[in-house]
Amino acid sequence: MFDKVLIANRGEIALRILRACREMGIKAVAVHSTADNDAMHVRLADEAVCIGPPAAKDSYLSTSAILSAATIAGVDAIHPGYGFLSENADFAEMVEEHKFTFIGPSPDHIRLMGDKIAAKKAVSDVGIPVVPGSDGSLKDAEQARAAADEIGYPVLIKATAGGGGRGMKVVESDAGIKEAFDLARAEAKAAFGYDEVYMEKYLARPRHIEVQVLADNFGNVVHLGERDCSIQRRHQKLLEESPSPALNEAERQAIGETVVTAVKKLGYRSVGTAEFLYEDGNFFFIEMNTRLQVEHPVTEMVCGLDLVREMIRIAAGAPLGYEQSDITFSGHSIECRITAENPDTFLPSPGRIGDYHAPGGLGIRVDSGLYSGYAVPPHYDSMIAKLIVHAPTRNECLMRLKRALGEYVIDGLDTIIPLHQRLIDEPDFVNGDYDIHWLERFVEGKKTKPG
Repeated sequence: MFDKVLIANRGEIALRILRACREMGIKAVAVHSTADNDAMHVRLADEAVCIGPPAAKDSYLSTSAILSAATIAGVDAIHPGYGFLSENADFAEMVEEHKFTFIGPSPDHIRLMGDKIAAKKAVSDVGIPVVPGSDGSLKDAEQARAAADEIGYPVLIKATAGGGGRGMKVVESDAGIKEAFDLARAEAKAAFGYDEVYMEKYLARPRHIEVQVLADNFGNVVHLGERDCSIQRRHQKLLEESPSPALNEAERQAIGETVVTAVKKLGYRSVGTAEFLYEDGNFFFIEMNTRLQVEHPVTEMVCGLDLVREMIRIAAGAPLGYEQSDITFSGHSIECRITAENPDTFLPSPGRIGDYHAPGGLGIRVDSGLYSGYAVPPHYDSMIAKLIVHAPTRNECLMRLKRALGEYVIDGLDTIIPLHQRLIDEPDFVNGDYDIHWLERFVEGKKTKPG
């Protein structure tokens, strides 16, 4: 096992990894920008190394700064968390070249799954169903038009690299093809430095279902059930739950087994998440995330495994030590992402925390680095906490979540807690009757503040 691990991230996920290391008897090294001098993970780490100014490109995205910090601290391994460099194959290669262990998948698998076109072909070849789409990338608007005519409108033009909704445009008819193609390419170039795009059939009311897998270096693979991540705004997830209220047991078992079989054939290792659009009983692969997911806690709550601990064990060369039949699922879990944003306009709201009180009680978990007096910096993603609840049934989980949201106090800045409070009271959500477009319809038609 490792003696010392460097955490190449910040915020709640850095703290989450630090806690796992501490429980495993591993020393944790925090890296941080000058904007994060007072961050909780920095304060609690065994060692901390400043790697640059606030701008992410000069700190958390600086491979040279992170590798220098790893060398100075004398670590054995580097955990990338999520975001930043977590799905950067070149970084993973550099980590290995500098004789550190990268806690995650192989660079080859990160690179393969980072190319959406190559990923679709790879998983299709091993038996996973994919969304009907173009045969490769699109060179110009005319080729896009021809592909759309063959696939059938509406269609979705997507960047081959990156994610988070950037470089994605829905096209309803032939008249909008050229403008959407040009905009998608421009957004992709600006966001990822790479303007290649492709096309998929646009599904009208799908759900976003993802399957969590764990794989070791010896060909052992298990799935840990599914998460429903359909509550999204502009392709950004806001609330996730496990299990999905939309699936029956037969569907749940079938998609889990399909993913496990495919992952074994690919020779994949570490954590991974296969993401699907689900509509009318059919699953269509959209991408595979080769990292720890933001929403991993809901899986941990229903299956009882510590995913960060498992990642570290696998990277250290340990076998899983259990089979699919050993994985049991209990109850229901829901996660609310808490962001420092105005609940009506979604404008960022950085600032200094005044009064702070996290909810507690049976089945309540809060992943956050917040504390009274902490200044939330304006330089990074606006997510500041995750509220996760667990209960024997979905109805009990909703009641517990409602109680927990009512207890949560984050004074000094705006948060989207009021939005969560309203959406979990909506009959559609209570009944589990929602899709990936539901939240946008909801926020357009409702005020988020009471009254």
